[in-house]
Amino acid sequence: MFNNNSISISVSDSDSDELGRMRVRVRRKRKKPGHRVKNELVRRVIRALLKYWTLLIFLPAAGLLVFEASRIGRKPSLVVNSELGAAKKPKSEGNLNRLDPTTRVVGGVRERCLKLLPLEELEHLDIPEGEESTSPVKKVLYMSENDTPFLEENTNLSQQRTGGTRFNVFTGNQTRDQREKSFKVNETPMVHCGFYSEYGGFKISDEDKNYMQSCKVVVSTCAFGGGDDLYQPIGMSESSLRKVCYVAFWDEITLSAQESVGHRIGDDGFIGKWRIVVVQELPFADQRLNGKIPKMLGHRLFPHAKYSIWVDSKSQFRRDPLGVLEALLWRSNSVLAISEHGARSSVYDEAKAVVKKNKATPDEVEVQLTQYHHDDFPEDKRFNGKKALAEASVIVREHTPLTNLFMCLWFNEVVRFTSRDQLSFPYVLWRLKVLKNINMFPVCTRKDLVNSMGHIRKAKPLIT
Repeated sequence: MFNNNSISISVSDSDSDELGRMRVRVRRKRKKPGHRVKNELVRRVIRALLKYWTLLIFLPAAGLLVFEASRIGRKPSLVVNSELGAAKKPKSEGNLNRLDPTTRVVGGVRERCLKLLPLEELEHLDIPEGEESTSPVKKVLYMSENDTPFLEENTNLSQQRTGGTRFNVFTGNQTRDQREKSFKVNETPMVHCGFYSEYGGFKISDEDKNYMQSCKVVVSTCAFGGGDDLYQPIGMSESSLRKVCYVAFWDEITLSAQESVGHRIGDDGFIGKWRIVVVQELPFADQRLNGKIPKMLGHRLFPHAKYSIWVDSKSQFRRDPLGVLEALLWRSNSVLAISEHGARSSVYDEAKAVVKKNKATPDEVEVQLTQYHHDDFPEDKRFNGKKALAEASVIVREHTPLTNLFMCLWFNEVVRFTSRDQLSFPYVLWRLKVLKNINMFPVCTRKDLVNSMGHIRKAKPLIT
């Protein structure tokens, strides 16, 4: 019955393919195990970089630093061909002729360490007239061979010593009783102060003496033993060039060393702005002690000078002298200005440093400290509100009877004990209680006053 009414449905080949595909299960491609491990490794490396990035930067920088340091270490040192042997390269050769001011921060404000007057005022700055002094010391009398017997007969051997000390024909033989009496102030004290005898040494030509006697204001330095070069002063006003003497003391060793490198004294006695005074017959075997003569006894060398500025030979003076006098003396009504010590404040701490650095023997330092302990010298680090310990590479002073007496007493201490004048400065200041108007200026002021060059070579000892 269905034969005639049946409906036939044809199925094409394409339709069968579609149905076949529908029945086929879709399979996902499996990832290989090696690919998963690689991704994990990358993630670990990234995490390590993020964690240790500072170390990765530091290590190459440190390696570069070591490499550069090794290159510097292989550079040849500066050699000076002279009879003094190899010279050391200057510590701060880049400092030469620098005029830029030294500054510091005070109360949050940066200011100059040395406040000089403007240039136009410096050009018209006059040296003040002498005022009547209220000092208890009116005149200092200097001992000579005529005042007290020294030797049975005169001798021209200036380095002859007495009693195992460094006192000689130049200094006179100061006894301990005379030392004690010298600290007792009166109107006309009599003290040993070098130049004890005309046979004592430190001979200066008559021509140089005449020049030195004409000086009213002087900037001085010295180089004995050929240890340092000569640096021309800079930063002066025209007024100071007319009114101020610049005097450098040399011995024959320094003269020979400087001539060997082409630094010759002109027919007028000058090298640049410096008048060169060549000293004959230095009185001490210790060149450091010879250097204390122009440093401390300027009032003896320049008898008519009213003011002086001392600068160590390792430094270049770079400021106007009259401006310095105004800033450090006249403005503060001081008679003595001296650079304070930058590292220490106590004499006893300084004594340990002197021995440690082999600047003096332990025995001679012990003798000095024993004497100071015996005199009840306190371990105070400050006097009159000022730091007691001085560096003393720059000394600015008015030549008054009181400051002249102070310098004589200071000089006698370095002759009696050690050449390290830092040890004796506070002691003499303490003993001479009447000297109070002292300007102990800080290290930054000293740096503004001079360009520090450092010692060029070791000073050659005096042949005795």
